[in-house]
Amino acid sequence: MNFLEKVGETITTRGKEVADKAKDMAEIAGLRSQIGTCEEVIRKNYMEIGKLYYEQFKDRENHDFADQCTAISHAQSGIEALEAKIREIKGVY
Repeated sequence: MNFLEKVGETITTRGKEVADKAKDMAEIAGLRSQIGTCEEVIRKNYMEIGKLYYEQFKDRENHDFADQCTAISHAQSGIEALEAKIREIKGVY
């Protein structure tokens, strides 16, 4: 095998290795994207469960998440006050 054939074979082998590596990386990226989608579904459903729990138990006392429900209620009141301030600044009532 002469020098040019060896160089050609080396380039071909390296090119295939790079192509295989790129294919693997693309597949991994696709799988990570799917994982991200699954995690987003989980987050959204956790949030929905939390909202439903809050709505059912926010007015009850002495339950497992009373402190968190109180914090949410206070934060909602704070949002309302801040939005009223924004409307006041804009002159919209």
